[in-house]
Amino acid sequence: MNYLTNAGALILQFAFGALVTLFVLRLLAEAHRADFHNPICQFLYRFTNPAVRPLRKVLPPVRRINTAALVIVLVLECLKVVLIVALAGIAPAPLGILVAGVAETLDFFLLTWIVLVFVWSLMSMLSTDRYHPVARLVSSLAEPLVRPLRGKLTIGGLDFSPTAVLLGLFLARILIAQPLSDWGTRLLLGG
Repeated sequence: MNYLTNAGALILQFAFGALVTLFVLRLLAEAHRADFHNPICQFLYRFTNPAVRPLRKVLPPVRRINTAALVIVLVLECLKVVLIVALAGIAPAPLGILVAGVAETLDFFLLTWIVLVFVWSLMSMLSTDRYHPVARLVSSLAEPLVRPLRGKLTIGGLDFSPTAVLLGLFLARILIAQPLSDWGTRLLLGG
């Protein structure tokens, strides 16, 4: 790729990343029953409702998973893949678009959880206001991942459960998301 193509790909990654973040956070907030009165949650719902509400009529939630938001995330990731490959001047294979979109979606969820658990553990070490909207949202999204291990990995008064969760999330990115992404790339290029 040349410099202009790289710049275009960076802009596409940023724009689609911002959109996908909103839908992923909404999906996670609903799945973990985050406080709806939180101003951040209200912003997420208000911004994403025009796209999610019509799809919810066709794609009802499964348990606490908002399938409409999940489909929107997958479509956005597939569209991003198509545009980035088109910038490179390559005609993508449809199966490659789907596999690469699923890989990007999975990787985005894993990366989101990594950031949430890291920020949550950092906030727990620092004296932060637990009632701040960001702290409440981060806690409601990260705690369910750490809760099963909490207290089981304590050494010398330090709880290493967030470290174990982060290690597991990084391993999932390396062992699941990356091979899926590589397979999608091979399919995209016709290999």
